[in-house]
Amino acid sequence: MKAVQVTRYGTPEVLDLVQLPEPAPGPDEVAVDVTHAAVGLIDVLIRRGDFAAHGLPMRPPYTPGIEVAGTVRAVGADVTGLAAGDRVGTLSIATGGGYAEVMIAPAAATFRLPDGLDPAQAVAALPNATTAVLALTRAVTLPPDARVLVLGATGALASVFPAVARRLGAAEVVGTVRSAARIAEAEGLGFDRAALFDSLDGQRFDVVVDPVGGELRGRALGLLADMGRLIAVGGAGGSARSLDTDQLWFGNTGVVGFAVGNFLPRFPALAAPAAAEALAAIGDGSIKLNVETFPLGRAADTHTRMEAGGVSGRLILTPR
Repeated sequence: MKAVQVTRYGTPEVLDLVQLPEPAPGPDEVAVDVTHAAVGLIDVLIRRGDFAAHGLPMRPPYTPGIEVAGTVRAVGADVTGLAAGDRVGTLSIATGGGYAEVMIAPAAATFRLPDGLDPAQAVAALPNATTAVLALTRAVTLPPDARVLVLGATGALASVFPAVARRLGAAEVVGTVRSAARIAEAEGLGFDRAALFDSLDGQRFDVVVDPVGGELRGRALGLLADMGRLIAVGGAGGSARSLDTDQLWFGNTGVVGFAVGNFLPRFPALAAPAAAEALAAIGDGSIKLNVETFPLGRAADTHTRMEAGGVSGRLILTPR
């Protein structure tokens, strides 16, 4: 089968299109004929070696890709509820393998797609929308009529939070952007309003969703209301190495981290209800993202685009 392989950490040029043996599913696994594989910032960070010290299973040589849509090719022993021929999407798969014609995925993180649902939209939105559901129900609980702020509003993960937060009872969802030129784009994603971060001084939010990190994370603490919580769900802008815990103490505020790739393997039973909520939001049109598709051989081009920044929507590889 055709697959993209990383044999060493480095620039996008380390993404090589190769021929590999077709894998077979083991117990509690499914083999998926991949039609669409999402390209995420996490793929870029792993490829560069940014997480090499964190013990992730994706180490060279490996095939990137943690989110796919396709058709079940075969099921392993003890798999129930899925069968060959089912149209499916996967959540974040810790072991990767999606940039290929065939991927092996845990059955617990693989879900049938509703009839008529565009697989490109499914792979673009399902994993991130499921992450948003879990972040806003497990990492924190939204208070009634919550005001929610999402940093980096036009990013792939950030863009699904307005629909999910509203379904969970939020009264207002505000997004931040890096330039005024992107305000209209963010508001088109469903945010009640979008603004430059510095224009929010003096406003207070019950929940701040932070997929950005870096110095912005510390500054965002100052926007939390009493008993407010900041959820760290990513680090596109780098790591926040220190936080003023006295600020948390005297402000009656808190910070919680949520990494869905580490969470779901430990709590697999929570995947199905969260995915069902996410699929409902995608199916009714509450979440609809721009997608660009590329053949598998252009994986390096998509990573170059991701590193350059400014990508709107999702970049998708089509192995078949």
